[in-house]
Amino acid sequence: MHLQPLVDYFNDRFATEHHSNIRPFTIENGLVSGIFGPIQISSIFESVRQTDDNEKLVGHIAQISVTPYTHNQPSEQLIEIGNLLTEVITQPADFQSIINLDRLCRTVHMLNYLNYSENGGVLFLDVDPRHILGVQQGHGAYFEESIIKCGLATQNVVISMAINSFYALHHTQLLEGLNNYRRRSYQIALNIGSLYGADGIREIITKLSADFLRINAPNTATDQNSDMSWSETLKPLTELHNIQGGKTILQQVKNEKQADIAASAKFDLVQGDYYDKLITDHLRCL
Repeated sequence: MHLQPLVDYFNDRFATEHHSNIRPFTIENGLVSGIFGPIQISSIFESVRQTDDNEKLVGHIAQISVTPYTHNQPSEQLIEIGNLLTEVITQPADFQSIINLDRLCRTVHMLNYLNYSENGGVLFLDVDPRHILGVQQGHGAYFEESIIKCGLATQNVVISMAINSFYALHHTQLLEGLNNYRRRSYQIALNIGSLYGADGIREIITKLSADFLRINAPNTATDQNSDMSWSETLKPLTELHNIQGGKTILQQVKNEKQADIAASAKFDLVQGDYYDKLITDHLRCL
C-alpha cells in the first residue's frame, strides 16, 4: 500500500477530529513524521531475536526519534512537551495531551512499519501508563482503526507499558485498561526497564499474565555484581513470567557479558546492538 494516500487519510481524520486545518503527518524520503507542537517525531525500529538463535527475528520494538520543530514556538511549550515525554510524574498530568501524543506516535510507527511488516513477527508499541489511566473505556478501539487501515492486524501488535513502583499503585485501573486491549486481540508487554524498578510489581505480573516481560540489561561496566549474581537476581523474574505463559526479553544488550547474562538467566528473547553487530558481521563473512 502506498504511503501518501494513508498519510492523507490520517491528516484528514486529524483535521476532522480536532476541527483544525493542521495536518501533522508528513513524508520525506519515504519516512513518515508527525508534528506535535515544537517537536517532529519519527521512528526507529529495533530487532528482537531469539536468545538461542540470534538469526531468528521475532519482531521489532518501535522507538521515537525526536527532532526540533520550533517555528518560533514559545519556550514554555518546549517545557510542556518535555514533561509529557518523561516517564516520571512530577506534576498533575494533562491526560488528553498525553493521549493525543501517544496516538500520533503510534500512527507514525504503524505507517513506517509497513516497510518492515513483510518480514513477519510482532511490533512492540509503547503506550504511556497515563494514557491508559486517562481513557475510561474502549482501550485500543481508536488505534484498531489505524491498524486495519494500514492492512495489518491487532494480534501482531504488542501494546507495551512501562511499569514501576509508582504505577504499580494503580494496578487495578492499569489491569482493566490492558485487558481491554487484550479483548481486541492485541498482545501485551510489561516493560520494567531497569531491575531497580521491579519492586512492587510482582502482583501485576502475576495478575496480568502478559505475553512479554521486557527488562533492560544490567550495566556490567559500572556495576560491581558478577554475571552470576545478576543471573541469580534475574532468574526469579524470568521463571515467574514463564509460569504465567509469557516470554521474557533482555533488551539494550551491548556487550558479550550482558549476552551471557541473557543466556544464563534463560531469557527467551533479546534485543540490542550486540546482536545486530553479530548478524551484520556474519552476513559480511558469507
